[in-house]
Amino acid sequence: MSVASPAKRLGRLVVAVPYLWLALFFLVPFVIVLRMAFSQAATALPPYAPHWEGFAQLGEFVSQLDFANFRLLGDDALYWESYLYSLRIAALTTVFALAIGYPLAYAMASAPPHWRGLLLVFVILPFWTSFLIRVYAWIGILRPEGLLDAGLSLLGFEGEPLRLLNTETAVLLGMVYSYLPFMVLPLFATLEKLDRGLLEAAADLGATPFKAFLTVTLPLSLPGILAGSALVFIPAVGEFVIPDLLGGPDTVMIGKVLWNEFFSNRDWPLASAVAVVLLVVLVLPLVLLQRARLRREMAA
Repeated sequence: MSVASPAKRLGRLVVAVPYLWLALFFLVPFVIVLRMAFSQAATALPPYAPHWEGFAQLGEFVSQLDFANFRLLGDDALYWESYLYSLRIAALTTVFALAIGYPLAYAMASAPPHWRGLLLVFVILPFWTSFLIRVYAWIGILRPEGLLDAGLSLLGFEGEPLRLLNTETAVLLGMVYSYLPFMVLPLFATLEKLDRGLLEAAADLGATPFKAFLTVTLPLSLPGILAGSALVFIPAVGEFVIPDLLGGPDTVMIGKVLWNEFFSNRDWPLASAVAVVLLVVLVLPLVLLQRARLRREMAA
């Protein structure tokens, strides 16, 4: 029987660390939330009555699973409409962030090397300020007769205040602003590594700059686009603070519904069911996309 060398044991330990991290801080909390999702609300502390009290009762637990909380999510329009609205807002945020972030990242990657570090600092500079303070700043900008209206008045645009605060437009502005760096940074990392010789070769073969961008730059930057889109879309779906502060009564995203169920209604089982469904909605497409990417790489 062969004994693994110290180098191999160290390699296995290095590989096991991220899996251990995921098990402790993702799998275990998910199991706890899933257990609460199959429980019933109760007047107690914590405010739920679990069906499963131990591994010895696993068979009885499986036979008595209660899907009432999950059925309610489909029966009550508030929940599935909140899911659809959150997905739409997150998709729009991702599209706008990509439309703004791609030219910005391309300009940063094309800048002289001694300027790139400074431009990168400007992108991450908002992270040095509290997220909550930055969102509150948008209230001062968008409120009636706020900074935006004052600026338009100085430019000669007179009329009624825009009244953008407490609208879907305000939510989109706040979310695009807040998540834009998450789109720019992966794109910059990808575009910075782009071999400029490929663009010169395309130009030598008669391609116009726009044609070279479509056939060379854009396909090679696809990994950065996918990474940035995932980093923006996933947290945007469950965003709570921005819709709560900048949105109105019509901007009910699933993050706000989840908060209300946990803290206002104190219905932890229903809130857990909302969280489980949200996780499945977000993770399943990513898993399918990753499997498709691996199939393409193996085929290639």
